[in-house]
Amino acid sequence: MTDNKSTPLVIKLGGAALSCTETLSQVFGAIANYQKQAQRRIVIVHGGGYLVDDLMAKLQLETVKKDGLRVTPYDQIGVITGALAGTANKMLQGQAIKDGLNAVGLSLADGGLCHVEELDPELGAVGKATPGDSTVLQAILAAGALPIISSIGLTEQGQMMNVNADQAAVAVAGALDAELVLLSDVSGVLDGKGHLIKSLDEQQAQSLIQGQVITDGMIVKVNAALEAANDLGRPIEVATWRYPEKLVELFAGQSIGTQFLPQQ
Repeated sequence: MTDNKSTPLVIKLGGAALSCTETLSQVFGAIANYQKQAQRRIVIVHGGGYLVDDLMAKLQLETVKKDGLRVTPYDQIGVITGALAGTANKMLQGQAIKDGLNAVGLSLADGGLCHVEELDPELGAVGKATPGDSTVLQAILAAGALPIISSIGLTEQGQMMNVNADQAAVAVAGALDAELVLLSDVSGVLDGKGHLIKSLDEQQAQSLIQGQVITDGMIVKVNAALEAANDLGRPIEVATWRYPEKLVELFAGQSIGTQFLPQQ
């Protein structure tokens, strides 16, 4: 990553960070510090799988995953939208406000930011997001606010759709022509011995998937990162929020996780 202050930075925030107030506060603190230093436009895109899992359990609804993606029956999308675009979004917005940031809560549909359509009928109300119009988002950034965007989108028919948050972040970065960091519970991609792999291209990643070194939900993340690197034409970083003291270095362009390289 290069620290190009004129290029916006999209940070995908995921995993258990959303359930740990202390960690979130440190992440937002790092963002606030970096914004003061660099005067850079930052956008957060988030999921909230654990919140959805909790809610589904309370409602006694079964959670089914297919290739790392949550199957979302159309009759449950309202509940899932409530958890992601409602509870998770406002929780993050509330924490950001508490940490001194001027946060605005949005979804993928706002201002036509991302086009969303059904990904696969077998998955139900799961959407595929592609970059749309970033005019409204740019206006919010120009006003000095921090947009916090849930991974819920709307189709052209107004149908609510649940989009994988990594894929949503890629679409938002595409709409903004931004750099992208995928922050999660994991420090990056680990090799068979548990060591961090500093950089990966498509071929290396596919051989690790075939060798079952990369499995389950990580496959979705890796494929999203590779797709993003190719679509955006720049390296994409997958890193962890677990060491908030390293985040300012990361935002300023140093690699602390695994960098995914675009195809040459």
